[in-house]
Amino acid sequence: MLTGEGCPKSIRSINDALEAVEGKWKLLILFTLSSGPKRFTQLAKEVAGITDKTLSKELKSLEENKLVKRDVYDTFPPTVEYSITAHGLSLENLIEALHYWGKAHRREIIGKE
Repeated sequence: MLTGEGCPKSIRSINDALEAVEGKWKLLILFTLSSGPKRFTQLAKEVAGITDKTLSKELKSLEENKLVKRDVYDTFPPTVEYSITAHGLSLENLIEALHYWGKAHRREIIGKE
């Protein structure tokens, strides 16, 4: 229940969560990685509209927050693969809730899915 009367610790934890997944792209990247590890180019194709520069920046941030893991394989040229961590998978319910809320919101605002 949202009352607006949260204690400072609650505000801090919500702020921490928002900082970890802030922006337009992070949850979309995590959703894409939830189906399995991907290389950078695969991610760039599947997360439509993201630039390489932004994808790189967001992956670094997700890695710092231990939501994504970067694996480098000893091949020539080196193969780099990104995967979602167990900590990242803990956002599954949030992402699913956002999906359903987004569908309902779209119906509310423009009358279709």
